[in-house]
Amino acid sequence: MKTILVVPCYNEANRLPQEAFLSFLEANKEIGVLFVNDGSKDGTLEMLQRLEQRSNAVHVLDLQPNGGKAEAVRRGMLYAAEKMETDYIAFWDADLATPLDEVVPMVAWAGKGFDIVTGLRLMRLGAKVKRKALRHYLGRCFATVASMMLDLPVYDTQCGAKLFRREIVEPLFAEQFITRWLFDVELLARYKSLYGRVQAIEKIYEYPLFKWEDIDGSRLKKGDFVKAPVELMKIRRRYRG
Repeated sequence: MKTILVVPCYNEANRLPQEAFLSFLEANKEIGVLFVNDGSKDGTLEMLQRLEQRSNAVHVLDLQPNGGKAEAVRRGMLYAAEKMETDYIAFWDADLATPLDEVVPMVAWAGKGFDIVTGLRLMRLGAKVKRKALRHYLGRCFATVASMMLDLPVYDTQCGAKLFRREIVEPLFAEQFITRWLFDVELLARYKSLYGRVQAIEKIYEYPLFKWEDIDGSRLKKGDFVKAPVELMKIRRRYRG
């Protein structure tokens, strides 16, 4: 089964772990990567184009001007669904906070009949999930509120690794997102709005990641959590029903 990873990139010329991507793709021939350059102002586009020359599994979509991560992900997902031969499409953070090795078990779970498989950053015995304390507790509070407002038993809304069955990508990503930072939550709300609560509970699977680690350089600031309640209310009003 073919899988495409959509990786949004903004000013990643000095941060993208290029060799990690190339090594993974060499070992996993059924997986390809679509890097989406989101109007970068450094040498990201040129770096991605060099990667594309080094591997047939690497593809580059250049978007100008910068439109933000949500729009880069949306357009990349639609491009992969419309232009590329694949069964599953995922979006993945460029810093590899979620290691690429987690793609394979997520695809296996999708093959069991799930429409969406989303990474679950659960700190537990035997797992190597490392989160900064403040971000962890803020995230837990946010996820609890989001779960209540969406009326869905979701534990981790904001993990940057999510995989989708190709057939549902166009319905889910056709419209622009109404929120800037909470498009992960908005996707779950859209799915529930389109297919109903019962199907959302039965067809979305939270896969407990074996490894995840906070990477320095995140563009999400603590102040953005203050905006979260307003953004959640926007989502609730838009997708209520």
